[in-house]
Amino acid sequence: MAGTAITRHELTRRREQLQDLRGYLAVLEADHDGLRAKLLGFRQRYLEALGPLMRELDDLEAQLHQATALLFDALKRQGVDAPMPNRPPPKPWPDVPALPEAVPLPLEPTGPTADLPPPTLKTLYRRAAMRFHPDLAPSGPEREVCEQRMMAVNEAYGLGDRAKLETLLLAAGELPERVLGGPADAVRAWLGLCEHMVQSRIRIVQAQTALLQSLQMHELRVAIERAEAGGMKPLEIMANRLRAQIAERRQELYIGERVGGDARLAADFLRKRYQRLTGLGLG
Repeated sequence: MAGTAITRHELTRRREQLQDLRGYLAVLEADHDGLRAKLLGFRQRYLEALGPLMRELDDLEAQLHQATALLFDALKRQGVDAPMPNRPPPKPWPDVPALPEAVPLPLEPTGPTADLPPPTLKTLYRRAAMRFHPDLAPSGPEREVCEQRMMAVNEAYGLGDRAKLETLLLAAGELPERVLGGPADAVRAWLGLCEHMVQSRIRIVQAQTALLQSLQMHELRVAIERAEAGGMKPLEIMANRLRAQIAERRQELYIGERVGGDARLAADFLRKRYQRLTGLGLG
């Protein structure tokens, strides 16, 4: 359809399609932002309720690991074989990633009322070289970017890849009618580019939403909110479990710090700790 004027009916239809796509995208972005806001709010509430207890339990585990290491070294010097369990790694909360910034859609092309013929491949190459040649850029990061883009320009020109050159120039702000011809072809190309950009953004938002829904924190939030809706207090239950674990670790630490003088008791302590941390028995 290159070189053929776009009809008023086709222009209206394509604009409506683009508007529908943008409306659908806005709904997806709102759903994503709402889900992310819920996750951030839940994480804050969870950490306020359980964070101090979790940190206390982690500190006790660190002290237990140190006491265990001392017992293990002492038994090793006495020739007693005993297991040395690894310290359980802390469980950091995952980040709640935000959507990357959206690239704004380009402005609709304006230009002469008569169609302009598409420029030749060589003309596109020269315009790209004027924009991206490293010798025309200041030193520093900007020059490095120009070097990378100029490499892409040379590669596209060498392969006769007109579409690649057009994409590079349009992304750099070149007027569409100077790249694609126009205004008829430029308007059509502008609509196609906008549709492509919106569809790409839709895929990004859908993927990010799926990522949030796959987080363990999301599953925990849903389960806790469902339990709370049923009249339960799951965060209080979890806090009580943490307090019980803290009491057990304190008792374990008390024993671990006092069995060093008895090799049999020390070895038995290490075996029990190994079994608790690994869930494995020892033959």
